[in-house]
Amino acid sequence: MAPSEWVIEGLPEESQQQLRGYVKDVRATYGDQLDGILLYGSAVRGEFVTGRSNFNIVLVLKSYAGESLKKYGALHRRWAKEQVVVPLFLTRDDLQAASLVFPLEYLEILEHHRVLWGQDPFVGFKVDQRYLAGEVLQSLRGNLLRLRQRYVEGGGTEEAITILLPLSVTTLCPPLRGLQRLLGRPVLSQSEALLNDIESHLAVDGSGLRDALLLKRGQISPGQKEIPRLFDRYVEGLSQLVAKVESHIGQRAS
Repeated sequence: MAPSEWVIEGLPEESQQQLRGYVKDVRATYGDQLDGILLYGSAVRGEFVTGRSNFNIVLVLKSYAGESLKKYGALHRRWAKEQVVVPLFLTRDDLQAASLVFPLEYLEILEHHRVLWGQDPFVGFKVDQRYLAGEVLQSLRGNLLRLRQRYVEGGGTEEAITILLPLSVTTLCPPLRGLQRLLGRPVLSQSEALLNDIESHLAVDGSGLRDALLLKRGQISPGQKEIPRLFDRYVEGLSQLVAKVESHIGQRAS
């Protein structure tokens, strides 16, 4: 597939041009060692915010032998400035094993990705979900623990909080979609609708979670006095959520 053949609906043209340049550089670097380049995440779900969102990439390689991974160093130095995070490196051979251990991540990619070049290894692919409940619980509890640690590391400053909350709410959404699967509910790709559905179904206060999402998108700018209150509301809402989820699905992961 030539880079010029794809168009990603809802993604600004400038961002699409960046991706085309990225594809060109990756192909030139890897040549026949490369099987495919895939885009996933907010850029595919229609939630990409220019200047705030990252590009999430999967590179499908023929092997990890020799200098394959080291080759990406120069690409990272160039494209990290354009918000392309370090890709997920895969081969077709290890896809099934990796998805068994990390079902959340691979369900996210499977259901929301676009091929930018090459072959799509997810055609006809099914993610084994036997460990999904455990990963959902681990991700949610881990989010809460890391949030507390990083708050202390950042000294509880306004600057630290405005960085921590967007990171936390971004990490929160994939396990909530995993939770919807476990509860037999429709899996919602849009973050705001997802938070509303979970709030309603589990009867938790999601106002702090939604405001963190608005902060991430740049739609609200809490002042010096309000940002600590937002942090407290977010932690309280997340704590309620974790407790409810552990009550609902804890036995399934045991």
